[in-house]
Amino acid sequence: MIHQNWKDRPTIKEIKCVHTNASKYMVENVLSVNKTYEVKNETEEFYFVVDNTGKVGGYYKEYFEE
Repeated sequence: MIHQNWKDRPTIKEIKCVHTNASKYMVENVLSVNKTYEVKNETEEFYFVVDNTGKVGGYYKEYFEE
């Protein structure tokens, strides 16, 4: 149940959002281009970051650069 305390976990790294052009989801509501986000967890396909709402959300890696 790691997802229950992600926000309190130490930051793994920081990444920068490079675009919010999603074909299926509305990520422009929770991510801002050129803003740096704290990564709380990472999988092969997703970064779990603290987004603009202040909560941890999972987003495809294609939206970010290290």
